[in-house]
Amino acid sequence: MEWIIEKSHDGMLVREYLRTVKRFSRSTLVSVKKDGDILLNEESVTVRACVHQGDCLRIVFAKEERGSHLRPVAKPLTILYEDDELLVVHKPAGLATIPSIHHLEDTLANRVIAYYDKKGIPFTYHVVTRLDVDTSGIVLIAKHRFAHSIMANDQLRGEVNRTYIAFVEGTLKEHQGTIQAPIGRKEGSIIQREVREDGKRAITHYEVLEQYLNFCAVRVKLETGRTHQIRVHFSSIGSPLIGDDLYGGNKTLIQRQALHCSHIQFPHPITRQVMQVKSELPQDIRKMMQHAKGLC
Repeated sequence: MEWIIEKSHDGMLVREYLRTVKRFSRSTLVSVKKDGDILLNEESVTVRACVHQGDCLRIVFAKEERGSHLRPVAKPLTILYEDDELLVVHKPAGLATIPSIHHLEDTLANRVIAYYDKKGIPFTYHVVTRLDVDTSGIVLIAKHRFAHSIMANDQLRGEVNRTYIAFVEGTLKEHQGTIQAPIGRKEGSIIQREVREDGKRAITHYEVLEQYLNFCAVRVKLETGRTHQIRVHFSSIGSPLIGDDLYGGNKTLIQRQALHCSHIQFPHPITRQVMQVKSELPQDIRKMMQHAKGLC
């Protein structure tokens, strides 16, 4: 990456320019110093060099290494948006976001790596937002470690915002509401979570979109991002997600939790332009809705 130094940054140290103006994290800067290069007007310099108006500062990042489980799997990948810095994709239900002991071969990560190889993109997999295996919808991926460091910090500051569509059992008392209840790991389980007094702060905002005979569609926005937060919160108020048998949902209408990440808004890591991407409801959820309307 390279930049032409503007008048307002004349006299800054390279370190100061990269950290404050270009938002390099400390770890990214250390990586560049150790395994990359810093070129000022095509001459290699240290971070203690001064930049002046009109100078060309170029950063050469270290070559990225891929983990042993990131073998390419050439299967379908639905791309919603792409540029040199990031990738936004639609993850189908049933596909893990990253490899794990339970999902080693075909994950979203493996499919992205296969796509990178096909397009000659020399990076590894830097996921910014994740989804449970059986949740469908938008996943945000940084193409390189610099973009990832910026977007990870944006996420910590609450600037990466996702909207979900969930289908929950029964009828909610309030058309709009907030569920505020701490969430922690359920005793005796490494997977399941529950509302508990000693849990971490968790806040879920919702709005009912449509009422069906035995369930309703709700738009959900998270103020916090706890594991299984939407699933746990709606189960805690007696309206588990349809298909979510882990938290008390009925699987008659659909064989997975009826939860879809439908919209994401975030600042672009380089231009800082506010980006918005949408993802349509998948076929299994639309089929469930059509069946429910036929019963009304």
